[in-house]
Amino acid sequence: MRVTSLALLFLSVLVATPARADLRITRDHGGYVEEYKAKYQRIRDRKERVIIDGICNSACTLVFGIVPMNKICVTPRASLGFHQAYYDKAFTFGIKVTSSEGTSDLMSYYPNTVKDWIRRNGGLTTEMKKIRNGTELWKIVDACPEEWR
Repeated sequence: MRVTSLALLFLSVLVATPARADLRITRDHGGYVEEYKAKYQRIRDRKERVIIDGICNSACTLVFGIVPMNKICVTPRASLGFHQAYYDKAFTFGIKVTSSEGTSDLMSYYPNTVKDWIRRNGGLTTEMKKIRNGTELWKIVDACPEEWR
């Protein structure tokens, strides 16, 4: 009986202790901006870390404006992609139509390091602009320490 009580006490402590759940981004091509804002706000509020270990394009890059930079890192496989915001194609008869308001909103979230890279590379356009080079990435965000990988 005593062993069972001790085991139940141990299990209740495990259940009550929140688990650290890092977000590992490996292949994220983006999506709806509002969904990404909500997702990253939850991650920020939980003080979780984000490890970019692959593709992070489009709305995925909002992570840099919502999650604190000291909670984000990149691996050598990381790649970032930026472009202008588009209206939902469901409302534009399937045609890509850029949104100047949406693009301004995206830019308002980015930290200066991201804004500077975008400006140096011609601003946001309809074409995806990618950062794949470790040196360029590390000017924006730190490389992941070994214990995060």
